[in-house]
Amino acid sequence: TVLSARKSLLVLAGAAALFHFANASMLPLLGQKLALAHPGQETVLMSACIIVAQLVTIPAVLLIGTVADRWGRKPLLLIAVAALPLRGLLCAVLDNPLWLIAAQVLDGVGFGVFDALIPLLLADILRGTGRYNVSRGVIGTVQGVGGSLSNVVAGAIVVAAGYGIAFLALAAFASIAFLLVLIAMPETKVSAHRSAITRS
Repeated sequence: TVLSARKSLLVLAGAAALFHFANASMLPLLGQKLALAHPGQETVLMSACIIVAQLVTIPAVLLIGTVADRWGRKPLLLIAVAALPLRGLLCAVLDNPLWLIAAQVLDGVGFGVFDALIPLLLADILRGTGRYNVSRGVIGTVQGVGGSLSNVVAGAIVVAAGYGIAFLALAAFASIAFLLVLIAMPETKVSAHRSAITRS
């Protein structure tokens, strides 16, 4: 089929599944870690984590519209995916709540940039095929599966080995996503010259 014949779409789907697997449970685990260490302050600390991430997500998304055509898609995708293992590592080794809250800047960068790039990447990959909406459904499905499995697996790791190991495990899966993008994902941005040829 048109979708399975496009290697870049398969790579993106794999990266999206791994990214959401690593990302989905990271904030809930951080909330639990902060609640255990600082009883009575969990609501304030968790709210601060969410607010910091959201404040960074907005300008990160706006930045994509400004630089995506100039820098290309792949460098931005690498930045987004690289932010996640770094965030997991920091969550594993840090205990100070202020530093943990500050580390959620990486959540805003990673998730904000990744989510904003998906439509651009799919438009590039499926250009001229009429399969854009189907591809969005495929990516949405693998993201949902990855996110659903994340909480189950991370919770089991916490019970068996603790929060530090769980964060490191999530960071490891995020690192696999980074390597997948680095090695196998091509640049999808269509050059102005190629675009002119296509139109002619």
